[in-house]
Amino acid sequence: MNIVLGMMLLALLIPIYEAWQDDDIWQKLLAFASIATKTSIMILVVAVLRDDWMIGVVGVIILSVGNAALMLLAQLIKRMNDAATNYE
Repeated sequence: MNIVLGMMLLALLIPIYEAWQDDDIWQKLLAFASIATKTSIMILVVAVLRDDWMIGVVGVIILSVGNAALMLLAQLIKRMNDAATNYE
């Protein structure tokens, strides 16, 4: 169990490094979406290993709702940037 979670944490460091390195807003938002997905999968793995369905429900909610809100935010930022460049 510890090996699986350790490997998942190492995989989680890749998008964190990408978000820290890049200045493009789309790359940052994609990295954060990847972090949210990996974190919710880790929560689901822990829920299955502990046989606790309440933790699993939280993981499913994060997986289904978290990325939708992040992509909505990305679209809003893109539209605001497009409107600002078209206005000038």
